[in-house]
Amino acid sequence: MGITPEYIVLLGALLLIVGVVTTKFSSRLGVPALVLFIAVGMLIGSDGLGIIYFDNAKVAQLIGIVALVIILFEGGLQTKWSTVKSVAVPSLSLATLGVLLTTSVVAVAAKLVLDVSWVEGFLFGAIVGSTDAAAVFAVLKGQNIKARLGATLEAESGTNDPMAVFLTLAFIQLILADQPSIFLMVGSFFWQMGVGLLLGLVFGKMATIAINHIKLDSSGLYPVFALAFALLTYSVTALLDASGLLAVYVAALLIGNAEDLTYRQSIFRFNEGFAWMMQILMFMLLGLLVFPHQLFTLSVMAKGLLLSIILIIVARPLAVFISLIGLKYKIKEKIFLSWAGLRGAVPIVLATFPMLAGLPNSQLFFNVVFFVVLTSTLIQGSTISYFARLLGLTGKRKIQSSHSLELVSIGKSDAEIIEFVVDEKSVINGMKLNNIKFPDKVLINAIIRHDELITPTGNTELLSNDILYVLTSRESKRELKELIDEKKEDQHLEKVSETII
Repeated sequence: MGITPEYIVLLGALLLIVGVVTTKFSSRLGVPALVLFIAVGMLIGSDGLGIIYFDNAKVAQLIGIVALVIILFEGGLQTKWSTVKSVAVPSLSLATLGVLLTTSVVAVAAKLVLDVSWVEGFLFGAIVGSTDAAAVFAVLKGQNIKARLGATLEAESGTNDPMAVFLTLAFIQLILADQPSIFLMVGSFFWQMGVGLLLGLVFGKMATIAINHIKLDSSGLYPVFALAFALLTYSVTALLDASGLLAVYVAALLIGNAEDLTYRQSIFRFNEGFAWMMQILMFMLLGLLVFPHQLFTLSVMAKGLLLSIILIIVARPLAVFISLIGLKYKIKEKIFLSWAGLRGAVPIVLATFPMLAGLPNSQLFFNVVFFVVLTSTLIQGSTISYFARLLGLTGKRKIQSSHSLELVSIGKSDAEIIEFVVDEKSVINGMKLNNIKFPDKVLINAIIRHDELITPTGNTELLSNDILYVLTSRESKRELKELIDEKKEDQHLEKVSETII
C-alpha cells in the first residue's frame, strides 16, 4: 500500500503532539527542547524505527530557511527596543567582529583536526561561527537572566546569522571559483548588510502603517497579514542579493515596538505559536536528515568533541572578550556571554550548502557540525540558568501572562482588548480604580493577581505585577498607554518643576 494523504496527515499530527509534549519533559529534565526535537527526528528516521526515510538536503534547507524567517520574526516582535537600544553596539560587535574571530580560531582547529585545506577550514569555522537565534530565543524565554545580558544575547543572535551566511557562501565561492575576487566579496558584504538593514526599516514601517490603517473583517486576519509582510521582506531582500534574515529581524523590531499596533496581542500570540511549530518541524527534519550510524562513529565523535571544546572554551570566550573591550561589561558578564553562545539550527542548515554545492568533505562537515550543535545545546543550553545563578547574574522573576482573555471578533467596531502588567514604579500602582483618571471609552474588564481572577470594582486597588485586561477604543489607546507607563519619578519631577516655577 502506497503512502496516502491520510497517512501523511496522521504522521504530521502525531509528530506535532510528540513535539509539544516534549517541551514539557524538556523543562523537567533541564534539557533544551530542541535537543529532544532532534532526538525524535533521529528516532523515527531510517536508522531508528524506520518510519521515515529522508535524505533530501535541498528540502531541508528550504524548510530550515522558512522556519528561521518565522523564528527571527517572532523573536524581533518580542524584543523591546528600549532594552536593546542600550546594547546595540556590543551586540553588533559580537555579531560581526565576534563571528570573524570565532570563525578564525575554529578554522585553525578544523584545519588540524579534520585534515582539510585552509579554505575548507575557514568554511567550517564560518558554518559554526554564529550563535543561533532559534536556540537562544528558546532557551532564554522565561528565564530571569538580567535584562541587559538577555538583550545582548538576543540582539546578537538575531543579527549574526547574516554574517555567518555571508561568510559560508563566500568561502564556498572561494573553493569553487577559478579566480575569486576579494574586492567583490567585500563589496558584497556591505551591499548585503546595508540593503538588508534599509529594506528591513522600509518594510517594517510599511507593515506597521498597513496593519494600523486597514480595517479587516476579522481580527484573526491581522496576524496572518503581519506574517505575510515577514515573508515578503525576506523574499524581496534575498532576490536583491541582500541579507533577508537581517531585514526580517529589523522589520520585526519596528513592528513589535510600534505604539498603538492594532491587535498586538493577537499578532504576538499567533506568531509565538507558529514559531514553536516551525521549530518542532525544523529540528525534527534536521534530525531525520542525519544518519546516526554515520554520526556516532568514533572518528566523527572524537573530532566533533574536540572541535566543540575548542569552540566553547577557546573561540567563543576569545571572541567575546575582544569584541567587548571598552564596552563596560564586567568579567563575570563576559564569562556568562561566552558560555551562552549556543549553536543550533543555523549551523546545521548552513552545513547543507556545501552538500548542495557538491564540495568534497561536505558529508564529513555536516556530521561534525551536527555533533558540535548537539554538544553545544546539550551542555551549554541545559546549564545557562545554573551559570547565571552561579555568577549572580539573575534578575527579578519575569512576570509573564499565561492567561488569555479571548474576544469574539469585533470586526469594524474600532475597539480591542489589550493587556498590561502593572509596574511597581507605575503611578497607578497602589491606587484604587475610581481614583485613576482613565481616558474616555476605557473599561477594565479583568485583573489577574497571583493566578487568580479578580472582578474589578471602583474600590479595587491595583498592585505591582497585576495583569490588566482593558477594553479600549483605538483613539483612547495611546492615552491609556501613557497613563499606565507613567512612572512615579516622572510625576514627582513634574511636581518639583511646577513648584520651582
